Amino acid sequence: MDLKNIKIIANIGAGTMGHATALQFAMKGYQVNLLDTSQAALDKGMQQIKSDIETFKQAGILTDNSEDILNKISTTTNYEHALSKADFVIESIIEDLDIKKQVWQKVEEYVQPETILATNTSGLSPTAIQEVLQKPERFVVAHFWNPAQLMPLVEVVPGKSTTQATIDVTVDLMNDIGKHAVALKKESLGFVGNRIQLAVLREAFHIVSEGIAEPEAVDDIIKYSLGRRWSLVGPVASADLGGLDVFKNISSYLYADLSSEQETDPLLSKMIAEKKLGLKSGQGFFDWHGSEGEQIVQQRDEALLKLLKQDQDQ
Repeated sequence: MDLKNIKIIANIGAGTMGHATALQFAMKGYQVNLLDTSQAALDKGMQQIKSDIETFKQAGILTDNSEDILNKISTTTNYEHALSKADFVIESIIEDLDIKKQVWQKVEEYVQPETILATNTSGLSPTAIQEVLQKPERFVVAHFWNPAQLMPLVEVVPGKSTTQATIDVTVDLMNDIGKHAVALKKESLGFVGNRIQLAVLREAFHIVSEGIAEPEAVDDIIKYSLGRRWSLVGPVASADLGGLDVFKNISSYLYADLSSEQETDPLLSKMIAEKKLGLKSGQGFFDWHGSEGEQIVQQRDEALLKLLKQDQDQ
């Protein structure tokens, strides 16, 4: 199996991530069989796809006829119909290992022998899922970042049995639909992106709980320094540019003072106990009542759309 042989995509799940991945493939011209457990879920997913198409058009990212894209997507609740002719399967369902195992065992009943299988998990072990498969060598993680229609990164993560050919074809396919695919050498809990994200968050929460700075100050410091720099030159290259001797000296006295929390963060536990869950409850580190939360999400998405348009024009 190589990229030129991939024509039909089976897309399992029409929710927040699944509808977005289906759209990405359809926009590139692939035939997509969108599979979910109910017609209601499929209808909701298609409505989100139509909304995303209009957003892309307004941003100048998409000029194709909407109907041409929508005609590339067929919806179904029938596994055999969705999978029997698929060349590549991408799954975006609940982050529950047992449920994913059950789904993938069922998938293998219907797919062709050479079909590549990919799970869009944000951290579950591909090796653990492979254990229940008859052909584990063709199984891989393709981790789209949320919102999947706007974020370019896809982490391609092998399990213990995944072949290099499976990794290579998956990377080629992700790049073909306009994503920036990055293959890991081996799996790791949380992969790479989430490991770095949680390391930063652990120290950010520690800074707040120790009274070193307010949440607003922590966010501003990241946005106007590291965040801006790392969007252009990543942290490892930034260390090279700054001088590895300098970073060695800083690490010699700073590492010991950084948070080394090994359990669930106590500050997060306290806030959750107080029902402060963030945007979904109206209160977290910040007050999200009123329209402010929606405005911040809108501003974020508009900025991501501009960056996506820049990527497209390069």
